[in-house]
Amino acid sequence: MRGGSPVATGPEKVFDEDLLEVAARVRKGLDEEISESDVADEDVPPEEVSAAQIERAAHEERARVLQAGVRGLEKLAAGRRDDVDDDEYFGVEAIVLLEGRPAILVQGQDFAAQAGDWAVLEGQRAGIRESIARVGRVEVSGHLDLDWLGTGFLVSPDVVMTNRHVAAEFTRSDGGGGFTFRPGMGARIDTREELGAPASDGSFEFNVTEVVGIHSEVDMALLRVAPAAGGGGTLPTPLPVAADAPADLAGRPVYVVGYPAADGRRNEPEAMSRIFMDVYNVKRLQPGTATALLTDGFTMTHDCSTLGGNSGSPVFDLADHRVLGLHFGGRFRSGNFAVPLFALTEDPLLARTEVNWV
Repeated sequence: MRGGSPVATGPEKVFDEDLLEVAARVRKGLDEEISESDVADEDVPPEEVSAAQIERAAHEERARVLQAGVRGLEKLAAGRRDDVDDDEYFGVEAIVLLEGRPAILVQGQDFAAQAGDWAVLEGQRAGIRESIARVGRVEVSGHLDLDWLGTGFLVSPDVVMTNRHVAAEFTRSDGGGGFTFRPGMGARIDTREELGAPASDGSFEFNVTEVVGIHSEVDMALLRVAPAAGGGGTLPTPLPVAADAPADLAGRPVYVVGYPAADGRRNEPEAMSRIFMDVYNVKRLQPGTATALLTDGFTMTHDCSTLGGNSGSPVFDLADHRVLGLHFGGRFRSGNFAVPLFALTEDPLLARTEVNWV
């Protein structure tokens, strides 16, 4: 596509369905949304008319973009790529990002059923829910600018893995080869932080009690955690971490769980808005595919729709829910990068913890 998609994957590769089937499904969904909004408008109290009008205008603009995308998909399906205009390319990209590589809200440790290619998630719901429960937001106290930094996940009974660049915000060298907290700072992991979730009673929060280690070569840190005092919670069991690489890594369906944050420095604002609907900092399920294992052996790539707050997110194999990689960054219009954990089974730092290799 012109300009390229933020997920670096075009519609022909994203959708397993025929593009005409995708277009028909999107058109049907738009028709249903229009019918529902017409009924809803009749019930709007007079004092809420202005807000309803604003919301209606936003829905109308979204519908206009997607309708143009439907026309673009139909032209692509007919081999008429040169006839697709800029508005239609923009709409096609919106469909790719909203359907092909969605960022699905997690609520109540669960997610809404998906249509199209990602209807396959329904058959994996139980395993995905188990994964969701073991991923949390890395939150800090005492930081001058931030109250949370990224994502972390349990890899052993009391150890969370995240990125080195996340842990660097609240840790420092202790001068003896280890690491400790910066003065006046603390950290915790909160495995809820969902859109619309009630105020936490502490049962989903775990304090970081020790910096086990920060890797010197790859973007990884390990943090020891314990239930928050008075929270009444217990640590969930650790996630299964892949001890070997899948034979067919490239093109393998995967998913990321994390907390994408708005970051206009590295991503196109319009594309971010289309994917995330301007809702950030809350837990999301982000499906996609693994795309390659780079020649250095310590970097794998994927095309899930991630943002800065996803730093430290696990990249799961959709087939068996093992953690294949530790997401550490992305490049707009290019792809996303993760540490392939199966390449580190003999790593000295990981050997210091009881990583749940499977």
